[in-house]
Amino acid sequence: MTITFSPPYTTLAKSVQALQEKGFALLSSDDFFSLSEHSRSDWEILAQSWHYLDEDQYLKDGGKYRKRKHASLVVTEQSIDIKPYRPHFQPLSYNALHGGMNRIFSACDETFIKHPAMYDFLLQLSDLFSQALMKSRVELSPWYVEAHQFRIDTAQGIGRPTPEGAHRDGVNFVAILLVDRHLVNGGESRVFDAMGPHGERFTLETPWTLLLLDDTKVLHETTPIQPANRLQPQDSWRDTFVLTYRQDGFLQTTD
Repeated sequence: MTITFSPPYTTLAKSVQALQEKGFALLSSDDFFSLSEHSRSDWEILAQSWHYLDEDQYLKDGGKYRKRKHASLVVTEQSIDIKPYRPHFQPLSYNALHGGMNRIFSACDETFIKHPAMYDFLLQLSDLFSQALMKSRVELSPWYVEAHQFRIDTAQGIGRPTPEGAHRDGVNFVAILLVDRHLVNGGESRVFDAMGPHGERFTLETPWTLLLLDDTKVLHETTPIQPANRLQPQDSWRDTFVLTYRQDGFLQTTD
């Protein structure tokens, strides 16, 4: 396991190569804005919606530290189809803690999903991931995308971004965007080679940093967060936006 004290950024121009060779690419905020084709001000408007997420009712450790909203979309070459709300499902083989059941969360606000910055970001990610598969979008079936807005807070003293531990999501690619990190310690990102012992550890400190993962090649996790000020734990949180891209339809129960 390689410990990187400064995040191991990859330039946008080399992100496809990094995904193919290492299984992940980490983009700086400037490269994220370039990829999304929108400015910081556009994204900071969208960031306000993270203050209005609803509690995750499915945490098996009894915690109240995770809030979220969820949406399902189908992304084709030039269009995005927002699907009627459908549950989030992961097989136990990918999520031993919370898998094997349909989880129903509050839906992402339609104005959030339809915002031009979001629309363009979803299309640009589709193009980038298609390049990583060395195919054009027109050669691929549609991308089946699930969007997750997360807030992990420390009101109870500790928050767990990935209570299931190191895992894969059962998709082709994952994008993890750090939206905000407010008065927290911890939250180290860890990316592991799915077929061996190698991996890297680093902490995302700067908002609008984007971590891209080839879910077929790597596992990932984020360590727990703690409040920077233990006397005011309710004032600390970590906000992320997670997108999963899959070629073979949405993961769903077979019954």
